[in-house]
Amino acid sequence: MIEPEAIADYAAAHSDAEDDYLHRLWRAANIHTVHGHMASGHLQGRLLKMLVMMQRPRYILEVGTFAGYSAICMAQGLPQKGNGKVFTFEINDEMEDFTRQWINGSDVAGLIDFRIGNAVTEAPKLGIMFDMMFLDGDKRTYAETYDALLPLLNPGGIILADNTLWDGHVVDPKYDCDSQTMGIRRFNDLIADDDRVEKVIVPIRDGLTIIRKKTT
Repeated sequence: MIEPEAIADYAAAHSDAEDDYLHRLWRAANIHTVHGHMASGHLQGRLLKMLVMMQRPRYILEVGTFAGYSAICMAQGLPQKGNGKVFTFEINDEMEDFTRQWINGSDVAGLIDFRIGNAVTEAPKLGIMFDMMFLDGDKRTYAETYDALLPLLNPGGIILADNTLWDGHVVDPKYDCDSQTMGIRRFNDLIADDDRVEKVIVPIRDGLTIIRKKTT
């Protein structure tokens, strides 16, 4: 049996390289934060950039900035001389100093609006509609976050929901009492039955669900 890490390494080696700034950010997140593994990382970061380039959104909403890695990757996919922007919300104010310095130091800082706060309550106050969303916040409330923010997504827009396989815990009965696993299961069931959207789970990293809001 080939180890999943070997497959991941092979895929990364045959994808666009991680740039030096993102690699330094990933290292810093793993050295200086408690949950450094939560940073998106090379392969998922390149996928996020590619999806942004394909979708060509004007406004992107991110729920859960953490270290800023994914926000930078998505901003890299936006036209560098356009009017696109990533609005990213982090509810944990203890991350602000670390994250803001890395976002501000990136070459796409002007395309990222980083805010401390709850996206569910704060994003509607922006008064704009989004073409893409990236959900990577509290797994316990994924379903509620989705229900609250879907009205802010334009028809034809896409939602990328991270960690939807949760290290396989979604199919492991040992985690039936784990609140985060149960939150993701509720979200996955909700999406599967929601006829307002089209959806597919991609088994990359910890599971990434791509959700498209139907136009009719």
